[in-house]
Amino acid sequence: MKHSQLMTGNQSIARGFYEAGGLLASSYPGSPTVGILSSVQQYDEIYSEFSINEKVALEVGIGASFAGGRTMVSMKHVGLNIASDPFMTFTQTKINGGFLLVTGDDPGMASSQNEQDNRLFAKFANCPIFDPSNSEEAKMFVKEGLDMSEQYHCPVVMRITSRLCHSRSVVTLDERTEKENPSFSGEIKDFGMIPPNTFKKQFDMQERIKALEEVANTATYNYYKKGTSKEVLIVTSGLMYNNLMELNLDVSIYKLGMVYPLPIKKLKELSQEYRQIIVLEEMMPFIENELKINGISCEGKKYFSFTGELFSEIIEEGLLKAGVIKEKQYKEETAVETVARLPMFCAGCPHRPVFDILKKTRKKIIGDIGCYSLSILYPLEVSNSVISMGASIGIAKGMAKVNQLKQKNEPVIAVIGDGTFFHSGITGMLNLLHQNKNENITILILNNGLTAMTGGQENASTGNYIENADMKVYIPTLLEAAGLPKVQVVDQFKYKEAKQVINDAIKHEGLSIVMTTRPCALNFKIKEPHYYVDPEICIGCRTCLKTNCPPILMKEYEGMEKLKSSIDSTMCVGCSVCSQVCPVGAIKCSEVNKDE
Repeated sequence: MKHSQLMTGNQSIARGFYEAGGLLASSYPGSPTVGILSSVQQYDEIYSEFSINEKVALEVGIGASFAGGRTMVSMKHVGLNIASDPFMTFTQTKINGGFLLVTGDDPGMASSQNEQDNRLFAKFANCPIFDPSNSEEAKMFVKEGLDMSEQYHCPVVMRITSRLCHSRSVVTLDERTEKENPSFSGEIKDFGMIPPNTFKKQFDMQERIKALEEVANTATYNYYKKGTSKEVLIVTSGLMYNNLMELNLDVSIYKLGMVYPLPIKKLKELSQEYRQIIVLEEMMPFIENELKINGISCEGKKYFSFTGELFSEIIEEGLLKAGVIKEKQYKEETAVETVARLPMFCAGCPHRPVFDILKKTRKKIIGDIGCYSLSILYPLEVSNSVISMGASIGIAKGMAKVNQLKQKNEPVIAVIGDGTFFHSGITGMLNLLHQNKNENITILILNNGLTAMTGGQENASTGNYIENADMKVYIPTLLEAAGLPKVQVVDQFKYKEAKQVINDAIKHEGLSIVMTTRPCALNFKIKEPHYYVDPEICIGCRTCLKTNCPPILMKEYEGMEKLKSSIDSTMCVGCSVCSQVCPVGAIKCSEVNKDE
Protein backbone atom coordinates (compact mmCIF):
# COMPACT_ATOMS: atom_id res chain seq x y z
CA MET A 1 0.00 0.00 0.00
CA LYS A 2 1.39 3.37 -1.00
CA HIS A 3 1.68 6.16 1.52
CA SER A 4 1.56 9.90 1.06
CA GLN A 5 3.48 12.54 2.95
CA LEU A 6 3.67 16.32 3.03
CA MET A 7 7.14 17.27 1.81
CA THR A 8 9.14 20.30 0.80
CA GLY A 9 10.55 20.36 -2.69
CA ASN A 10 14.00 19.66 -1.26
CA GLN A 11 12.76 16.65 0.69
CA SER A 12 10.86 15.25 -2.29
CA ILE A 13 13.94 15.49 -4.52
CA ALA A 14 15.92 13.53 -1.95
CA ARG A 15 13.11 10.98 -1.77
CA GLY A 16 12.96 10.66 -5.54
CA PHE A 17 16.70 10.00 -5.68
CA TYR A 18 16.37 7.31 -3.02
CA GLU A 19 13.46 5.62 -4.82
CA ALA A 20 15.33 5.75 -8.15
CA GLY A 21 18.21 3.69 -6.74
CA GLY A 22 20.57 6.61 -6.26
CA LEU A 23 24.01 5.70 -4.95
CA LEU A 24 25.91 8.98 -4.54
CA ALA A 25 24.81 12.54 -3.83
CA SER A 26 27.19 15.47 -3.45
CA SER A 27 26.67 19.17 -2.91
CA TYR A 28 28.03 22.38 -1.47
CA PRO A 29 25.73 24.09 1.06
CA GLY A 30 23.91 27.06 -0.36
CA SER A 31 20.37 28.36 -0.07
CA PRO A 32 17.88 27.32 -1.40
CA THR A 33 19.17 23.78 -2.11
CA VAL A 34 21.00 22.97 1.12
CA GLY A 35 18.01 20.94 2.34
CA ILE A 36 18.35 18.42 -0.49
CA LEU A 37 21.54 16.80 0.75
CA SER A 38 20.49 17.23 4.38
CA SER A 39 17.42 15.14 3.49
CA VAL A 40 19.44 12.58 1.51
CA GLN A 41 21.55 11.90 4.60
CA GLN A 42 18.71 9.94 6.19
CA TYR A 43 19.01 7.20 3.55
CA ASP A 44 21.75 4.71 4.44
CA GLU A 45 21.84 3.26 0.92
CA ILE A 46 23.22 6.54 -0.47
CA TYR A 47 26.69 7.93 0.09
CA SER A 48 26.38 11.69 0.52
CA GLU A 49 28.81 14.52 1.18
CA PHE A 50 29.03 18.27 1.32
CA SER A 51 32.15 18.65 -0.81
CA ILE A 52 34.71 21.40 -0.38
CA ASN A 53 33.10 23.42 -3.22
CA GLU A 54 30.68 22.95 -6.12
CA LYS A 55 33.39 22.10 -8.65
CA VAL A 56 34.65 19.27 -6.48
CA ALA A 57 31.09 18.13 -5.78
CA LEU A 58 30.46 17.90 -9.53
CA GLU A 59 33.73 16.05 -10.12
CA VAL A 60 32.90 13.54 -7.37
CA GLY A 61 29.55 13.05 -9.07
CA ILE A 62 31.17 12.60 -12.48
CA GLY A 63 33.35 9.85 -11.05
CA ALA A 64 30.33 8.13 -9.52
CA SER A 65 28.47 8.28 -12.83
CA PHE A 66 31.50 6.95 -14.73
CA ALA A 67 31.55 3.99 -12.34
CA GLY A 68 27.89 3.22 -13.06
CA GLY A 69 26.24 4.74 -10.01
CA ARG A 70 23.12 6.83 -10.24
CA THR A 71 24.25 10.28 -9.13
CA MET A 72 22.74 13.57 -8.02
CA VAL A 73 24.68 16.81 -7.54
CA SER A 74 22.88 19.82 -6.08
CA MET A 75 23.87 23.45 -5.65
CA LYS A 76 22.47 26.96 -5.67
CA HIS A 77 22.45 28.83 -8.96
CA VAL A 78 25.75 30.66 -8.53
CA GLY A 79 27.39 27.38 -7.56
CA LEU A 80 27.17 26.32 -11.18
CA ASN A 81 29.57 29.13 -12.02
CA ILE A 82 32.17 27.35 -9.88
CA ALA A 83 31.32 23.96 -11.36
CA SER A 84 31.04 25.10 -14.98
CA ASP A 85 34.52 24.02 -16.08
CA PRO A 86 33.97 20.26 -15.65
CA PHE A 87 30.24 20.57 -16.40
CA MET A 88 30.72 22.04 -19.87
CA THR A 89 32.92 19.13 -20.89
CA PHE A 90 31.10 16.37 -18.99
CA THR A 91 28.08 17.03 -21.20
CA GLN A 92 30.10 15.52 -24.08
CA THR A 93 31.04 12.23 -22.42
CA LYS A 94 29.26 8.93 -22.23
CA ILE A 95 27.01 8.42 -19.19
CA ASN A 96 27.00 5.13 -17.32
CA GLY A 97 25.04 5.91 -14.19
CA GLY A 98 22.30 8.50 -14.62
CA PHE A 99 23.44 11.99 -13.64
CA LEU A 100 21.05 14.68 -12.35
CA LEU A 101 22.25 18.21 -11.65
CA VAL A 102 19.83 20.15 -9.45
CA THR A 103 20.30 23.91 -9.57
CA GLY A 104 18.37 26.19 -7.22
CA ASP A 105 17.55 29.56 -8.79
CA ASP A 106 16.56 32.44 -6.54
CA PRO A 107 14.02 34.82 -8.14
CA GLY A 108 13.90 37.94 -6.02
CA MET A 109 17.32 37.21 -4.50
CA ALA A 110 16.03 36.14 -1.10
CA SER A 111 19.47 34.81 -0.16
CA SER A 112 21.76 35.47 -3.11
CA GLN A 113 24.02 38.13 -4.54
CA ASN A 114 22.49 37.92 -8.01
CA GLU A 115 19.46 36.56 -9.88
CA GLN A 116 21.07 34.18 -12.34
CA ASP A 117 18.75 32.14 -14.57
CA ASN A 118 20.39 28.74 -15.00
CA ARG A 119 18.04 27.63 -17.74
CA LEU A 120 20.37 29.62 -19.98
CA PHE A 121 23.37 27.80 -18.52
CA ALA A 122 21.83 24.38 -19.13
CA LYS A 123 21.01 25.22 -22.74
CA PHE A 124 24.58 26.51 -23.13
CA ALA A 125 25.74 23.04 -22.02
CA ASN A 126 23.33 21.23 -24.41
CA CYS A 127 21.43 19.63 -21.52
CA PRO A 128 17.69 19.00 -21.13
CA ILE A 129 16.01 21.00 -18.37
CA PHE A 130 13.14 19.95 -16.13
CA ASP A 131 11.15 22.62 -14.27
CA PRO A 132 8.82 21.08 -11.65
CA SER A 133 5.75 22.86 -10.33
CA ASN A 134 5.34 21.07 -6.99
CA SER A 135 6.97 18.50 -4.73
CA GLU A 136 5.30 15.47 -6.36
CA GLU A 137 6.44 16.57 -9.79
CA ALA A 138 9.94 17.25 -8.46
CA LYS A 139 10.17 13.68 -7.21
CA MET A 140 8.90 12.37 -10.55
CA PHE A 141 11.39 14.46 -12.52
CA VAL A 142 14.30 13.04 -10.52
CA LYS A 143 13.37 9.60 -11.86
CA GLU A 144 12.60 10.87 -15.35
CA GLY A 145 15.87 12.75 -15.41
CA LEU A 146 18.00 9.78 -14.37
CA ASP A 147 16.32 7.56 -16.97
CA MET A 148 16.78 10.21 -19.65
CA SER A 149 20.43 10.68 -18.67
CA GLU A 150 21.17 6.99 -19.15
CA GLN A 151 19.22 6.72 -22.40
CA TYR A 152 20.62 9.83 -24.09
CA HIS A 153 24.06 9.91 -22.45
CA CYS A 154 23.98 13.39 -20.99
CA PRO A 155 23.70 15.15 -17.68
CA VAL A 156 20.12 16.23 -17.02
CA VAL A 157 19.39 19.51 -15.25
CA MET A 158 16.49 20.05 -12.90
CA ARG A 159 16.00 23.75 -12.27
CA ILE A 160 14.10 24.60 -9.11
CA THR A 161 13.44 27.90 -7.36
CA SER A 162 13.56 29.03 -3.73
CA ARG A 163 9.81 28.85 -3.22
CA LEU A 164 9.53 25.32 -4.59
CA CYS A 165 12.48 24.23 -2.44
CA HIS A 166 10.79 25.36 0.76
CA SER A 167 7.05 25.03 0.05
CA ARG A 168 5.22 21.79 0.84
CA SER A 169 2.81 19.61 -1.06
CA VAL A 170 1.64 16.00 -0.90
CA VAL A 171 4.06 13.38 -2.25
CA THR A 172 3.29 9.70 -2.88
CA LEU A 173 5.99 7.43 -1.48
CA ASP A 174 7.22 4.42 -3.46
CA GLU A 175 9.71 1.69 -2.74
CA ARG A 176 13.36 1.92 -3.76
CA THR A 177 14.30 0.30 -7.08
CA GLU A 178 17.92 -0.68 -7.63
CA LYS A 179 19.46 -0.01 -11.03
CA GLU A 180 22.43 -1.88 -12.51
CA ASN A 181 24.54 0.13 -14.96
CA PRO A 182 27.78 -0.55 -16.84
CA SER A 183 31.05 0.15 -15.05
CA PHE A 184 33.78 2.45 -16.33
CA SER A 185 35.12 1.10 -19.64
CA GLY A 186 37.99 3.54 -20.00
CA GLU A 187 37.21 4.01 -23.71
CA ILE A 188 39.22 7.08 -24.64
CA LYS A 189 36.78 8.11 -27.38
CA ASP A 190 34.02 8.33 -24.77
CA PHE A 191 35.89 9.82 -21.82
CA GLY A 192 39.05 11.45 -23.13
CA MET A 193 37.67 14.85 -24.04
CA ILE A 194 40.41 16.42 -26.11
CA PRO A 195 40.60 16.83 -29.89
CA PRO A 196 40.06 14.88 -32.06
CA ASN A 197 37.53 13.05 -29.83
CA THR A 198 35.62 16.23 -29.05
CA PHE A 199 34.97 17.15 -32.71
CA LYS A 200 32.46 14.33 -33.14
CA LYS A 201 30.88 15.08 -29.78
CA GLN A 202 29.66 18.48 -30.98
CA PHE A 203 27.51 16.77 -33.60
CA ASP A 204 26.42 14.11 -31.11
CA MET A 205 25.09 16.82 -28.79
CA GLN A 206 23.22 18.46 -31.67
CA GLU A 207 21.56 15.18 -32.59
CA ARG A 208 20.73 14.52 -28.95
CA ILE A 209 18.84 17.80 -28.63
CA LYS A 210 16.87 16.99 -31.78
CA ALA A 211 15.94 13.59 -30.36
CA LEU A 212 14.93 15.11 -27.03
CA GLU A 213 12.73 17.61 -28.85
CA GLU A 214 10.76 14.67 -30.22
CA VAL A 215 10.47 13.31 -26.68
CA ALA A 216 9.14 16.68 -25.55
CA ASN A 217 6.42 16.65 -28.20
CA THR A 218 4.86 13.47 -26.80
CA ALA A 219 5.80 13.64 -23.10
CA THR A 220 2.84 13.60 -20.72
CA TYR A 221 4.52 16.11 -18.42
CA ASN A 222 4.10 18.74 -21.16
CA TYR A 223 0.33 19.07 -21.34
CA TYR A 224 -2.41 21.23 -22.79
CA LYS A 225 -5.36 22.53 -20.75
CA LYS A 226 -7.98 23.80 -23.18
CA GLY A 227 -10.18 26.80 -22.40
CA THR A 228 -13.39 27.81 -24.13
CA SER A 229 -11.85 30.77 -25.95
CA LYS A 230 -9.46 30.60 -28.91
CA GLU A 231 -8.14 34.08 -28.23
CA VAL A 232 -5.20 33.41 -25.92
CA LEU A 233 -2.84 30.53 -25.15
CA ILE A 234 -0.63 30.95 -22.08
CA VAL A 235 2.61 28.95 -22.08
CA THR A 236 4.16 28.49 -18.66
CA SER A 237 6.05 26.12 -16.36
CA GLY A 238 7.00 25.46 -12.75
CA LEU A 239 5.37 27.37 -9.94
CA MET A 240 4.04 29.93 -12.40
CA TYR A 241 1.46 27.32 -13.45
CA ASN A 242 0.14 27.08 -9.87
CA ASN A 243 0.08 30.85 -9.44
CA LEU A 244 -1.82 31.20 -12.71
CA MET A 245 -4.32 28.51 -11.74
CA GLU A 246 -5.15 30.39 -8.54
CA LEU A 247 -6.73 33.10 -10.73
CA ASN A 248 -9.27 30.53 -11.99
CA LEU A 249 -9.37 31.99 -15.52
CA ASP A 250 -11.08 30.43 -18.49
CA VAL A 251 -8.00 30.47 -20.72
CA SER A 252 -6.05 27.80 -22.56
CA ILE A 253 -2.75 26.85 -20.96
CA TYR A 254 0.19 24.81 -22.18
CA LYS A 255 2.09 23.67 -19.11
CA LEU A 256 5.69 22.65 -19.66
CA GLY A 257 7.51 20.12 -17.49
CA MET A 258 10.64 20.13 -19.63
CA VAL A 259 11.59 23.65 -20.69
CA TYR A 260 14.49 22.68 -22.94
CA PRO A 261 14.27 21.45 -25.55
CA LEU A 262 10.70 22.63 -26.07
CA PRO A 263 7.94 20.66 -27.83
CA ILE A 264 8.22 22.95 -30.83
CA LYS A 265 6.11 20.81 -33.17
CA LYS A 266 3.23 20.74 -30.71
CA LEU A 267 3.52 24.44 -29.92
CA LYS A 268 3.57 25.36 -33.60
CA GLU A 269 0.37 23.41 -34.12
CA LEU A 270 -1.30 25.17 -31.20
CA SER A 271 -0.05 28.57 -32.30
CA GLN A 272 -2.19 28.27 -35.44
CA GLU A 273 -5.32 28.05 -33.30
CA TYR A 274 -4.81 31.16 -31.15
CA ARG A 275 -4.71 34.86 -31.87
CA GLN A 276 -2.25 35.57 -29.06
CA ILE A 277 0.38 33.52 -27.24
CA ILE A 278 1.63 34.81 -23.89
CA VAL A 279 4.60 33.30 -22.08
CA LEU A 280 4.51 33.42 -18.30
CA GLU A 281 7.92 32.82 -16.67
CA GLU A 282 10.09 34.32 -13.97
CA MET A 283 13.38 36.11 -14.63
CA MET A 284 14.82 35.87 -18.15
CA PRO A 285 12.59 35.45 -21.24
CA PHE A 286 13.98 31.97 -21.82
CA ILE A 287 10.87 30.18 -23.11
CA GLU A 288 9.75 33.33 -24.91
CA ASN A 289 13.03 33.56 -26.81
CA GLU A 290 13.01 29.86 -27.66
CA LEU A 291 9.56 30.23 -29.21
CA LYS A 292 10.61 33.30 -31.20
CA ILE A 293 13.78 31.55 -32.43
CA ASN A 294 11.51 28.84 -33.80
CA GLY A 295 9.20 31.28 -35.55
CA ILE A 296 6.38 31.27 -33.02
CA SER A 297 5.05 34.76 -32.38
CA CYS A 298 4.53 35.43 -28.68
CA GLU A 299 4.81 38.04 -25.92
CA GLY A 300 5.91 37.74 -22.32
CA LYS A 301 8.27 40.14 -20.65
CA LYS A 302 6.33 42.98 -22.24
CA TYR A 303 3.77 42.35 -19.50
CA PHE A 304 5.71 40.64 -16.71
CA SER A 305 8.75 41.73 -14.75
CA PHE A 306 12.17 40.32 -15.65
CA THR A 307 13.11 40.24 -11.95
CA GLY A 308 11.60 38.94 -8.73
CA GLU A 309 8.91 36.36 -8.09
CA LEU A 310 5.65 36.49 -10.02
CA PHE A 311 2.82 35.96 -7.56
CA SER A 312 -0.82 35.57 -8.60
CA GLU A 313 -1.65 39.26 -8.14
CA ILE A 314 1.36 40.26 -10.27
CA ILE A 315 0.32 37.78 -12.96
CA GLU A 316 -3.21 39.18 -12.90
CA GLU A 317 -1.83 42.71 -13.37
CA GLY A 318 0.21 41.55 -16.38
CA LEU A 319 -2.74 39.77 -17.96
CA LEU A 320 -4.80 42.93 -17.51
CA LYS A 321 -2.15 44.91 -19.41
CA ALA A 322 -2.16 42.26 -22.13
CA GLY A 323 -5.93 42.49 -22.52
CA VAL A 324 -6.48 38.86 -21.52
CA ILE A 325 -8.76 39.92 -18.68
CA LYS A 326 -10.93 43.03 -18.45
CA GLU A 327 -10.79 43.61 -14.72
CA LYS A 328 -8.98 42.36 -11.65
CA GLN A 329 -10.64 39.92 -9.29
CA TYR A 330 -8.50 40.71 -6.31
CA LYS A 331 -8.28 44.02 -4.53
CA GLU A 332 -4.87 45.10 -3.35
CA GLU A 333 -4.79 45.30 0.41
CA THR A 334 -2.73 48.01 2.04
CA ALA A 335 0.05 46.32 3.95
CA VAL A 336 0.12 46.97 7.68
CA GLU A 337 3.33 48.73 8.55
CA THR A 338 5.45 46.79 10.99
CA VAL A 339 8.69 47.54 12.77
CA ALA A 340 11.58 46.72 10.46
CA ARG A 341 13.68 43.74 11.54
CA LEU A 342 17.38 44.52 11.33
CA PRO A 343 19.61 41.87 9.76
CA MET A 344 21.81 41.30 12.78
CA PHE A 345 24.36 38.71 13.85
CA CYS A 346 23.08 36.17 16.36
CA ALA A 347 23.54 36.76 20.07
CA GLY A 348 27.10 35.82 20.95
CA CYS A 349 28.20 35.67 17.30
CA PRO A 350 32.02 35.65 17.25
CA HIS A 351 32.04 37.94 14.21
CA ARG A 352 30.59 40.86 16.17
CA PRO A 353 33.71 41.98 18.07
CA VAL A 354 35.79 41.73 14.88
CA PHE A 355 33.52 44.12 12.99
CA ASP A 356 33.22 46.40 15.99
CA ILE A 357 37.02 46.67 15.94
CA LEU A 358 37.11 47.15 12.16
CA LYS A 359 34.44 49.86 12.24
CA LYS A 360 36.55 51.87 14.65
CA THR A 361 39.52 51.72 12.26
CA ARG A 362 37.51 53.71 9.68
CA LYS A 363 39.23 51.70 6.93
CA LYS A 364 37.62 50.25 3.81
CA ILE A 365 36.92 46.53 4.19
CA ILE A 366 36.66 43.93 1.40
CA GLY A 367 34.08 41.37 2.53
CA ASP A 368 33.15 37.91 1.33
CA ILE A 369 30.26 35.44 1.32
CA GLY A 370 29.09 34.09 4.67
CA CYS A 371 27.27 35.23 7.82
CA TYR A 372 29.70 38.12 7.90
CA SER A 373 28.21 39.44 4.65
CA LEU A 374 25.71 41.10 7.01
CA SER A 375 28.50 43.51 7.92
CA ILE A 376 27.77 45.39 4.69
CA LEU A 377 24.24 46.26 5.87
CA TYR A 378 22.82 48.74 8.35
CA PRO A 379 23.41 49.06 11.27
CA LEU A 380 26.97 47.74 10.94
CA GLU A 381 27.91 49.10 7.48
CA VAL A 382 31.53 48.03 7.95
CA SER A 383 32.34 46.07 4.79
CA ASN A 384 32.44 47.98 1.52
CA SER A 385 32.36 45.15 -1.02
CA VAL A 386 30.85 41.68 -1.37
CA ILE A 387 31.17 39.92 -4.73
CA SER A 388 31.48 36.13 -4.64
CA MET A 389 32.87 33.19 -2.71
CA GLY A 390 36.55 33.71 -1.96
CA ALA A 391 36.83 36.90 -4.01
CA SER A 392 37.92 39.11 -1.13
CA ILE A 393 41.55 37.97 -1.18
CA GLY A 394 42.09 38.41 -4.91
CA ILE A 395 40.34 41.78 -4.85
CA ALA A 396 42.55 42.87 -1.96
CA LYS A 397 45.66 41.88 -3.93
CA GLY A 398 44.56 43.89 -6.97
CA MET A 399 43.67 46.95 -4.94
CA ALA A 400 46.93 46.84 -2.98
CA LYS A 401 48.97 46.52 -6.16
CA VAL A 402 47.33 49.59 -7.73
CA ASN A 403 47.73 51.53 -4.48
CA GLN A 404 51.43 50.71 -4.62
CA LEU A 405 51.73 51.75 -8.27
CA LYS A 406 49.98 55.02 -7.44
CA GLN A 407 52.26 55.44 -4.43
CA LYS A 408 49.27 55.52 -2.08
CA ASN A 409 50.12 54.18 1.35
CA GLU A 410 46.60 52.92 1.99
CA PRO A 411 46.07 49.58 3.74
CA VAL A 412 43.71 47.01 2.22
CA ILE A 413 41.81 44.71 4.58
CA ALA A 414 40.03 41.52 3.47
CA VAL A 415 37.73 39.39 5.64
CA ILE A 416 36.91 35.75 4.89
CA GLY A 417 35.38 32.85 6.84
CA ASP A 418 36.82 29.37 7.18
CA GLY A 419 34.20 27.68 4.98
CA THR A 420 34.69 30.24 2.23
CA PHE A 421 38.46 30.04 2.66
CA PHE A 422 38.44 26.31 1.89
CA HIS A 423 35.83 26.73 -0.86
CA SER A 424 37.81 29.12 -3.04
CA GLY A 425 39.76 31.53 -0.87
CA ILE A 426 42.80 29.29 -0.58
CA THR A 427 43.76 29.84 -4.22
CA GLY A 428 43.64 33.60 -3.77
CA MET A 429 45.74 33.14 -0.65
CA LEU A 430 48.44 31.24 -2.53
CA ASN A 431 48.36 33.92 -5.21
CA LEU A 432 49.57 36.41 -2.59
CA LEU A 433 52.94 34.71 -2.88
CA HIS A 434 53.15 35.87 -6.50
CA GLN A 435 55.18 39.07 -6.87
CA ASN A 436 54.34 40.15 -3.35
CA LYS A 437 56.47 43.27 -2.92
CA ASN A 438 55.27 44.52 0.43
CA GLU A 439 51.80 45.59 -0.59
CA ASN A 440 49.95 46.59 2.57
CA ILE A 441 47.41 43.76 2.86
CA THR A 442 45.72 42.39 5.97
CA ILE A 443 43.74 39.16 5.69
CA LEU A 444 41.35 38.32 8.55
CA ILE A 445 40.22 34.68 8.59
CA LEU A 446 37.13 34.26 10.78
CA ASN A 447 37.42 30.60 11.77
CA ASN A 448 34.20 29.63 13.55
CA GLY A 449 34.46 25.90 12.79
CA LEU A 450 31.47 25.51 10.47
CA THR A 451 29.83 26.68 7.27
CA ALA A 452 27.48 28.59 9.52
CA MET A 453 25.33 30.69 7.19
CA THR A 454 23.65 27.69 5.56
CA GLY A 455 22.85 25.85 8.80
CA GLY A 456 26.15 24.70 10.27
CA GLN A 457 27.54 22.15 7.84
CA GLU A 458 31.01 20.83 8.64
CA ASN A 459 34.02 22.04 6.69
CA ALA A 460 37.72 21.21 6.57
CA SER A 461 38.48 22.90 9.91
CA THR A 462 35.57 21.50 11.94
CA GLY A 463 37.74 18.76 13.43
CA ASN A 464 39.54 21.43 15.44
CA TYR A 465 36.25 22.06 17.27
CA ILE A 466 34.53 18.67 17.50
CA GLU A 467 36.12 15.23 17.78
CA ASN A 468 33.99 13.20 15.37
CA ALA A 469 34.50 15.46 12.31
CA ASP A 470 36.33 13.75 9.46
CA MET A 471 38.56 16.74 8.54
CA LYS A 472 40.89 18.62 10.87
CA VAL A 473 42.85 21.15 8.82
CA TYR A 474 44.57 23.80 10.92
CA ILE A 475 44.71 26.88 8.73
CA PRO A 476 47.90 28.45 10.21
CA THR A 477 49.86 25.22 9.65
CA LEU A 478 48.54 24.97 6.09
CA LEU A 479 49.50 28.55 5.24
CA GLU A 480 52.91 28.36 6.88
CA ALA A 481 53.65 25.19 4.89
CA ALA A 482 52.81 27.17 1.74
CA GLY A 483 55.40 29.79 2.63
CA LEU A 484 53.04 32.56 3.71
CA PRO A 485 53.80 34.76 6.75
CA LYS A 486 53.16 33.37 10.21
CA VAL A 487 49.47 33.57 11.06
CA GLN A 488 48.60 35.49 14.22
CA VAL A 489 45.89 33.61 16.13
CA VAL A 490 43.60 35.60 18.41
CA ASP A 491 40.58 35.01 20.62
CA GLN A 492 38.28 37.83 19.57
CA PHE A 493 36.37 37.62 22.85
CA LYS A 494 39.53 38.96 24.48
CA TYR A 495 38.52 42.25 22.96
CA LYS A 496 41.46 44.50 23.87
CA GLU A 497 44.03 41.89 22.84
CA ALA A 498 42.24 41.24 19.54
CA LYS A 499 41.95 44.96 18.85
CA GLN A 500 45.69 45.43 19.38
CA VAL A 501 46.61 42.51 17.09
CA ILE A 502 44.26 43.61 14.29
CA ASN A 503 45.30 47.25 14.44
CA ASP A 504 49.00 46.31 14.44
CA ALA A 505 48.42 44.04 11.44
CA ILE A 506 46.75 46.87 9.52
CA LYS A 507 49.66 49.21 10.26
CA HIS A 508 52.25 46.64 9.18
CA GLU A 509 53.87 47.32 5.79
CA GLY A 510 53.40 44.07 3.90
CA LEU A 511 51.17 41.01 4.20
CA SER A 512 49.61 40.23 7.59
CA ILE A 513 47.31 37.30 8.33
CA VAL A 514 45.15 37.12 11.44
CA MET A 515 42.87 34.20 12.34
CA THR A 516 40.16 34.40 14.99
CA THR A 517 39.17 31.23 16.83
CA ARG A 518 35.79 31.49 18.53
CA PRO A 519 33.22 28.92 17.30
CA CYS A 520 29.71 29.68 16.04
CA ALA A 521 27.61 30.31 19.16
CA LEU A 522 24.36 29.21 17.50
CA ASN A 523 25.42 25.92 15.96
CA PHE A 524 27.66 24.89 18.82
CA LYS A 525 24.92 25.99 21.27
CA ILE A 526 27.31 28.01 23.42
CA LYS A 527 25.78 29.42 26.59
CA GLU A 528 27.75 31.06 29.40
CA PRO A 529 26.40 32.99 32.43
CA HIS A 530 24.54 36.03 31.17
CA TYR A 531 25.52 39.67 31.68
CA TYR A 532 23.44 42.47 33.09
CA VAL A 533 23.58 46.26 33.30
CA ASP A 534 23.87 48.21 36.54
CA PRO A 535 21.78 51.30 35.67
CA GLU A 536 23.32 53.24 38.56
CA ILE A 537 26.70 53.05 36.81
CA CYS A 538 25.56 53.16 33.17
CA ILE A 539 25.97 56.60 31.56
CA GLY A 540 23.78 55.83 28.53
CA CYS A 541 26.66 56.26 26.05
CA ARG A 542 25.37 53.38 23.84
CA THR A 543 28.85 51.96 23.25
CA CYS A 544 27.52 48.49 24.06
CA LEU A 545 24.53 49.03 21.77
CA LYS A 546 26.89 49.74 18.87
CA THR A 547 28.18 46.16 19.02
CA ASN A 548 24.74 45.30 17.55
CA CYS A 549 24.03 42.38 19.86
CA PRO A 550 20.30 41.43 19.86
CA PRO A 551 19.86 41.20 23.67
CA ILE A 552 21.02 44.81 24.22
CA LEU A 553 18.55 47.69 24.14
CA MET A 554 18.00 51.09 25.74
CA LYS A 555 15.16 51.39 28.22
CA GLU A 556 13.71 53.58 30.94
CA TYR A 557 14.49 52.66 34.53
CA GLU A 558 12.21 53.77 37.36
CA GLY A 559 13.37 57.02 38.88
CA MET A 560 15.82 57.76 36.05
CA GLU A 561 15.12 60.27 33.30
CA LYS A 562 17.88 59.17 30.91
CA LEU A 563 17.60 55.98 28.89
CA LYS A 564 20.08 53.37 30.06
CA SER A 565 21.33 50.14 28.55
CA SER A 566 19.63 46.83 29.30
CA ILE A 567 20.36 43.18 28.46
CA ASP A 568 17.71 40.49 27.91
CA SER A 569 19.06 37.64 30.04
CA THR A 570 17.08 35.01 28.09
CA MET A 571 18.92 35.94 24.88
CA CYS A 572 22.41 36.66 26.25
CA VAL A 573 24.92 33.82 25.77
CA GLY A 574 27.62 35.43 27.89
CA CYS A 575 30.19 36.39 25.26
CA SER A 576 31.23 39.38 27.43
CA VAL A 577 32.05 41.72 24.52
CA CYS A 578 29.58 44.36 25.72
CA SER A 579 31.20 44.31 29.16
CA GLN A 580 34.65 44.74 27.66
CA VAL A 581 33.69 47.76 25.54
CA CYS A 582 31.76 49.52 28.33
CA PRO A 583 33.85 52.56 29.33
CA VAL A 584 32.55 52.73 32.91
CA GLY A 585 32.23 49.06 33.93
CA ALA A 586 28.45 49.09 34.11
CA ILE A 587 28.00 45.65 32.53
CA LYS A 588 28.66 42.70 34.83
CA CYS A 589 28.49 38.92 34.78
CA SER A 590 25.53 37.38 36.59
CA GLU A 591 27.74 34.63 37.97
CA VAL A 592 29.47 37.22 40.17
CA ASN A 593 26.21 38.68 41.49
CA LYS A 594 24.42 35.76 43.13
CA ASP A 595 21.30 37.83 43.77
CA GLU A 596 20.72 38.49 40.02
